[in-house]
Amino acid sequence: MGSRGLWADVRLRAAWVRQDWAAILREYRRAAGLSQRELEPYVGMPQPHISAIESGRRQVTSAEVMARITEGLHVPPELTAAVNRLDLDEWGPPTELRDRIAHGHTKGRTDLRTADWIGEVLAQQRRAEDEIGGRAFWPVVRSQLDSVTLLIPGTSGPTADRLMLLAAEHAHWLSWVAAQEGRKGAALAWIEVALGWAIDGGHSDMTSWAHRIRSYYSLTHGDPVRALRTAEAGRFGVGLSPAAESAATHQASIAAAALSERDRARRLAEEAYSLALQAPAEGDRPGWLYWLDPGRARLQMADASYACQDWEAAADGMRAALPELDGYPRDRAYYQARMEYAQRRAS
Repeated sequence: MGSRGLWADVRLRAAWVRQDWAAILREYRRAAGLSQRELEPYVGMPQPHISAIESGRRQVTSAEVMARITEGLHVPPELTAAVNRLDLDEWGPPTELRDRIAHGHTKGRTDLRTADWIGEVLAQQRRAEDEIGGRAFWPVVRSQLDSVTLLIPGTSGPTADRLMLLAAEHAHWLSWVAAQEGRKGAALAWIEVALGWAIDGGHSDMTSWAHRIRSYYSLTHGDPVRALRTAEAGRFGVGLSPAAESAATHQASIAAAALSERDRARRLAEEAYSLALQAPAEGDRPGWLYWLDPGRARLQMADASYACQDWEAAADGMRAALPELDGYPRDRAYYQARMEYAQRRAS
């Protein structure tokens, strides 16, 4: 595996964002399968110095040493740019991103290897979010988005549309993290950007997903009427995949339950479950719905029962589905608490 491929490793990327030089060396060696002595020619320092840095006995404070490590380990450009965004002062989308997209259909050619690389990295970061947390990756994803949108003005046709989808995926991810950090305005701004790019690029699944996220925000902000309306808008689209339709339909079910329309909520939940089972293989689902396997579909059915206050069904469904969450500690803790609450209400 080349150096660039190694930098897809999420633990290594997280160490870089923290500028934790001891962890950077350790994680790079782990990912590359190198000993401290084998790392010597990469960073231009002898094994005892590497050992001292990794153990914390020596701190990396010299700009020259930092530059030597950065160059020797071939840190990708989007990561070197990311360290300038660590203060997170600006959570919302800047104007220049829209300016780049506005020129997305000029004639030209671009090298898509960068886009392919960034798409691969984003997929890895999605899977690591539950373990590491989104905030740790915010500067990196923001920098990756810059890399993607800078490619767009030199593209046209299907290539530009493909880049718009990748840009929309990044904007959606940034929206989600902003929401988790309590930045409601920034979260709404980013999801609106994602929705616009998805529509411009002709991507039905991402358009549906952006509606689903907007519906979730409306519901959490106490507006179930708008939440149901927005979720319903996400259920219909030309060429919509079963998985994307399932996600939007499930969200509509939860919103209907919040409006005490329980029969409608139960019907929608059954429909969402049936749609999810039409795409049991990960390759049949959009990348951001990698998690929507049959086990998660059962869990969403239990979640709908919880929203409808069908406590016994909710507790039984969550109990059966909890083993599916062994690799997702935050989700498991969340549903464990809901299951226990439903059990108490059912008794």
